Amino acid sequence: MSEQRLTAVWVQDWMERAHAVFAAERVALIELDRAIGDGDHGENMDRGMTAVAKRLAADAETSQETPTPAALLKTVATTVMANVGGAAGPLFGTAFLRAAKATDSVSAPDGELDGHAVATALEAALGGLQSRGKAEVGEKTMVDAWAPAAQAAREAAEAGGDATAVLAAAAHAAEEGADATVPMIATKGRASYLGPRSAGYRDPGAVSTVLLLRTATEAALELSAAAEAAAGEDAE
Repeated sequence: MSEQRLTAVWVQDWMERAHAVFAAERVALIELDRAIGDGDHGENMDRGMTAVAKRLAADAETSQETPTPAALLKTVATTVMANVGGAAGPLFGTAFLRAAKATDSVSAPDGELDGHAVATALEAALGGLQSRGKAEVGEKTMVDAWAPAAQAAREAAEAGGDATAVLAAAAHAAEEGADATVPMIATKGRASYLGPRSAGYRDPGAVSTVLLLRTATEAALELSAAAEAAAGEDAE
């Protein structure tokens, strides 16, 4: 069997899943952010992912060409920047934009992404976040989820993992990273104003990172299952 590669269909499904998940988790994210922030993170992410899903669906109906994953990720980036308020918009938007640029340079000739390309995209996303937010690991921000995710993705790719395996490793590491923010005292962002009172909660941006990487993995698994089913039918 040929190595799995992710297509534009994956990005489309990923964003649809992210839209559904952020709608479902909106209140939980609001409450989490209210405890250590200004309480708007859940609303902002839900609004942003709704806009992304609508934009991609509209583009799919009118486009005459098959887009590459990089092209769709760039659309996601600009839509997030325009529709997600607070600090999350510029940060996640920059992450998606850097990921788009990275995948455009390391993807296959047809634009599809293998495990190494996915790892490179996640590393680029992390670099964008740190460049924009000036945050480091241990400061109770989304970087505490993205950094271990990027590292796990690279390790999985170097071990020969395909795109789905790389994403699964990243999602798992991100969840562990988000959990690790609970005892931290925030030194960046609005939560830092609370000092020691910021301890005891997961960082909302780190939780949103987990949701994004988890839905990315689910979409990749669905694409892989569809490809295997199609291959089975062809073999009959």
